[in-house]
Amino acid sequence: MTSDRSAVGGELAAYALAKPGAWADQPWEGDHVAKVAEKIYCFLGESSIGVKCGSTRAEADEWLAEFPADASVMPYLGRSGWNTLRIDGAIGAEVLKEAIDASYALVVARLPRSRRPSGTGAGGG
Repeated sequence: MTSDRSAVGGELAAYALAKPGAWADQPWEGDHVAKVAEKIYCFLGESSIGVKCGSTRAEADEWLAEFPADASVMPYLGRSGWNTLRIDGAIGAEVLKEAIDASYALVVARLPRSRRPSGTGAGGG
């Protein structure tokens, strides 16, 4: 159902953009993303999201093993641990939100401390 998919996509976009320091951008025609300090942490699609699923490709591949029909290596960014996750398949909304959380934390952790949004709790030290 397209309306259900759009509703979930809208909910996930709102969730991603509610993160501290987050803002919406459209860096390329047709691509909507969530950024923090000029860095993308989530690609926001109608039927999928693109997120950093691990620090390495091996970590991100765990998603492919768990959700073979609904997770795929993201073109161009895949080697850096980015995956595309379908929002209308077997991956539940809460798990997709956890993926957004993890992607945000991984991206924020790589920012210089001076560029990290206050209140993120991300960064690991």
